[in-house]
Amino acid sequence: MNYLAKSFSRVSLLLLMVCLLSASASAQSTRKLLRTANKLFDRENYRDALPYYEQVLAADPDNAKALYYAGISYLTFDKEKAADYLYRAQKLKPNVDRELEYWLGRADHINYRFDSAIDHFQTYQKDIPKRNVERKEEVAQLIQYAKNAKREVANPKDVFVKNLGGDVNSNYSEHSPVISSDYNYLLFTSRSENVTGGKEARDGEYFEDIFETTRTGEDSWAEPRVVPGALNSAGHDASIQLFDNDTKLLLYQSVNNGDIMVSERQPDGTWGTPKSISDKVNTKDFESDAYITPDGKTLFFSTSHYSENGDLDIYSITRNNNGSWGNPKSLGKTINTAFDDDSPYLAADGTLYFASRGHNSMGGYDIFAAKYDSVARRWARPVNLGSPINTPDDDTYYRLAPDGSYAYLSSYRIGGYGEKDIYTINYIRNATVEGQVFTQNDSIALPGVELIFNGLQADKRPISYRDVTKPDSANYNVSLLSGRPYQVQLSLDGEVVETEEFEVPVVLDDTSKITKNFYITLDDSTVARIAKVSPDALRSGTGVSANVQMENLYFATDEYELRPESVQELDRIAAIMKANPTLNISIEGHTDSRASDSYNMTLGQNRADAAFDYLVSKGISPKRMVTVTYGESRPAVPNTSAENMQLNRRTMFKVLPRENQNQ
Repeated sequence: MNYLAKSFSRVSLLLLMVCLLSASASAQSTRKLLRTANKLFDRENYRDALPYYEQVLAADPDNAKALYYAGISYLTFDKEKAADYLYRAQKLKPNVDRELEYWLGRADHINYRFDSAIDHFQTYQKDIPKRNVERKEEVAQLIQYAKNAKREVANPKDVFVKNLGGDVNSNYSEHSPVISSDYNYLLFTSRSENVTGGKEARDGEYFEDIFETTRTGEDSWAEPRVVPGALNSAGHDASIQLFDNDTKLLLYQSVNNGDIMVSERQPDGTWGTPKSISDKVNTKDFESDAYITPDGKTLFFSTSHYSENGDLDIYSITRNNNGSWGNPKSLGKTINTAFDDDSPYLAADGTLYFASRGHNSMGGYDIFAAKYDSVARRWARPVNLGSPINTPDDDTYYRLAPDGSYAYLSSYRIGGYGEKDIYTINYIRNATVEGQVFTQNDSIALPGVELIFNGLQADKRPISYRDVTKPDSANYNVSLLSGRPYQVQLSLDGEVVETEEFEVPVVLDDTSKITKNFYITLDDSTVARIAKVSPDALRSGTGVSANVQMENLYFATDEYELRPESVQELDRIAAIMKANPTLNISIEGHTDSRASDSYNMTLGQNRADAAFDYLVSKGISPKRMVTVTYGESRPAVPNTSAENMQLNRRTMFKVLPRENQNQ
């Protein structure tokens, strides 16, 4: 027994020693990983540091230091994860670092928690040493940014911001889009893999190169490639502007601390070796961006050369009569601030767009617009383009499309692919909504019905639109702001008899039309009102097929399965046809333009057949219906957006005239 006890004791001791050695080795490994991560962090090489921090957290999820530094690193790549990690670090160890409140403020600010950001900044502000004036000024400015952002986000503009998509954007940084005059050739700047210069030594990020791609569809692009030839260097290269009928390219290169260059397209289609635009523009300091007017006579550019504190300011320079460049002139204190002012762009209407960290920015760079007063010979006060164009993070390189109908923008936003992505900016347009009003049970058209569409603008201000159905057709037609829900009130003789919610999809052009019919349920009081405003409608009875209106059925992409709302409409159509035995219909199948003509013809037929088969299952004779497919040949609206394509993926119904109606 004593021998067994001694043996057991030795085994237990051995196991304990193994466990202690294993724990010690694991702790040493974790400390080594953390040291490696911190070295990369100190060099601002956040992308390479993160995998090491994640390895530490996989072994030790409650390592507050790893959570803290990983949280700061994620601010560049994943805003939401950054905030999560920083708050977890605070919960585990409130005093994990003296800068914690500062970084919590930064994380809350870019995640749209402005009040919380202000609280953190103010808490941090109290502990800044008096001698650290620069830090105090920085935090005061961050508080102001948060206040500006809170105000702008509470009053958004009616704008639709759309990511250009994964064909162009990646988990690296993409920016500085340049579109050709025919909209089919896109140049942009990326810090992704396979660039000419490889990685920078200090922060481990790739150098910037200019990429090119061509349009393959309305919202699709060919796989981008680094522009071949001499355009890209071993350093940073960035696209700026195509000009002179797309035969010349303004670009940035990091030579001489950053210069503005020009490249010319060669006879074989490649781009020539870039040359300095002028020694009147380029200096020994940083020139970052530029815009040349269509006549080639004036250049706007950003430079740090003339600044007292090293920030960027915007200057203009004009050609002399002999073609040489004159002397640069500052755009003045109305445009230029004590912070960076960059990325100038002059629109055809004379509006100057630029990016600034000053003025009333929401945080980082915001896009501003200013007009030049030729009488007073000065620029008007810049206006912040507001939310959602601007965000609490950097928003830069705003450029209008050639026809001015939309804009491109570079921005780091929640929900993007990585760091900066390229977006398109469209101002939401009015949509024409038209249709008729019918009685619910027997689909009699009702003239004289007033329709009132009540909605809200993006900034929550109420808007209202009205129309009255026409005496001869019971049609209405109203132009209203798209991209929002409306409460629609139907009134007869001044009394609201029906209310319905109606969602109007986003419309980005002025030609789109949306068909929507409304229905009024008859009761004694409603009949009395109809008798006052439209007595002929009641006398028309229930058998007049010309008054029957049937809603379109809509389908998902490449599908012909009936949606629940489509089944409801088909049930209503079946009831109408049963109540009107002489009523025959044509069922028409339509598609968007995504696939080939032959494929879409088949898909359109399948959509028509789906409605046909369902109506047969409800007791409607097949002899009373015909099906036809038009594929993509008869779009209801242009196939220019996902919203429009949804309106084109439809099945329509038409009443077929009876023989005696054709005589």
